[in-house]
Amino acid sequence: MDELAKKVAITFDDGPNPDYTEELLSGLKERGVSATFFLLGKEVEQYPEIVKKIHEGGHLIGTHAYEHVNLSIIGVFPEYIRPPFGCWKPNLDYETTMIEVLWDVDPKDWATSNSSVIAQRVLGDVEENDIILLHDASASSVLAAFKIIDELKAQGYTFVTVEDILLE
Repeated sequence: MDELAKKVAITFDDGPNPDYTEELLSGLKERGVSATFFLLGKEVEQYPEIVKKIHEGGHLIGTHAYEHVNLSIIGVFPEYIRPPFGCWKPNLDYETTMIEVLWDVDPKDWATSNSSVIAQRVLGDVEENDIILLHDASASSVLAAFKIIDELKAQGYTFVTVEDILLE
């Protein structure tokens, strides 16, 4: 990767989604983009084949729930956690070695079905080394992700996983 490239991470919460995640994965592959997926345990159990596709696509997988997310289907376990609503309970019932990942840009994509509005909320806010929060649970969010990626690539941004932002 060009050391001078501006980096940004695009992340997706609440998946895998049986209707939209595979379409998202296809678009990411076409664009040569690596993303980070924060998955819910119950969705992982229901759609293990989609989880395998996320992993095989070279994307980073974290957990988005306090329940244990069993990713033995891909042979790795999550190192990153995005607490639901960004609220980390200081008195967790157990110790975790996972790294908490929040976000810098939240277009509230769950609150509108207008992909252009979602994209503009991100594009008007995003800066180098930001982490963008989206969800892979609607057509509008997936379409917005593609618009965001295409526009930011045109502006010279490179897409990385959150690992590359947090561990720099």
